[in-house]
Amino acid sequence: MWGRLAGPGSVWGSLRAMGTAGPSRGVLAGKVALVTASTEGIGFAVAQRLAQDGAHVVLSSRKQANVDRAVAELQAQNLSVSGTVCHVGSAEDRERLVATALERHGGIDILVSNAAVNPVVGSALEASESVWNKILQINVTATAVLVGLVVPHMEKRGGGSIVLVSSIAGFSPFPGLGPYSVSKTALLGLTKVLAPELGPHNIRINCLAPGLIQTKFSAALWKDEAVKEKMMETLRVQRLGDPSDCAGIVSFLCSPDASYISGETMVVAGGAPSRL
Repeated sequence: MWGRLAGPGSVWGSLRAMGTAGPSRGVLAGKVALVTASTEGIGFAVAQRLAQDGAHVVLSSRKQANVDRAVAELQAQNLSVSGTVCHVGSAEDRERLVATALERHGGIDILVSNAAVNPVVGSALEASESVWNKILQINVTATAVLVGLVVPHMEKRGGGSIVLVSSIAGFSPFPGLGPYSVSKTALLGLTKVLAPELGPHNIRINCLAPGLIQTKFSAALWKDEAVKEKMMETLRVQRLGDPSDCAGIVSFLCSPDASYISGETMVVAGGAPSRL
C-alpha cells in the first residue's frame, strides 16, 4: 500500500509534480528563498523543489530572457516564483537581488548560492592570472559577499538557512579543471568557517557537493558517448546524475528537519569516490 502511495509515479508524486498539496508541500511554507544561477540545471531544479515545498522563490541569472522563461515555466505549475537578473560578480546586481526579495516578500530566509564559472580546461600551471581571478571571484568571493548581504535580513526573521553548491571536485579534482576544483574546495572551507560565526544568529550554513550531473554546464564531460562511458568508469557510478537528484537534499537542508545540521557537506554523487 505505502509503495503505491509514496513511490515514483504514485499519488503523492503526481501531486508534487502538479504543484498541489502533498506530504511535504508545506515544509517551507512562508519562507523566502534566493537561488542564484537558477534558470536551468541544478539551480532550476532546486528553485522548483523549494517552491513545491511552499517557499516563495526568487530566481536569478545573467540574462533577462532566461529569467523570464524559467519564471513562466514555474508559474505555470502554480508555484510562487519571481525573478531578476543577477550577475553575481556585480556588486550592484547582488544588492538588487537582495532588494528584490525584500520588496516582494518582506524578508529572506534561505539562500542557495549556485552560480559558478569555468572558462578553461587544461593544465592548472598554464592557467593565466586572469583565469584564476575570474574563477575565484565568481565561485568564492561573490558567494562570501552575498552571504554577508543576506545575513542581517535573516537575523530579522529569527534565523535562516544557507546552502553553498560545491562539487566532488572539491574533494578529488577533475582532470583539466584545476582552478575550478580549487574554487570548489574553497567553498568547503568557507562553509566550515562561517558555520560557527552564523550559529549564534540561528543561521545554518551547509554545502552540497554534486557529482557529475547532466547539465549544460557539464556537457563537455558527458555529451560524447565515449567520454561519458569513461567518466562513469572513472567515477564508479551506474548512471550520471540529474539536476533533480540535488533538489530534495537542498530542500531538506533548508527545512526544520535539518535544524541540528550546520557546517556539513552533503555529497550527491551516486557513490563516486569523494572522501572518507
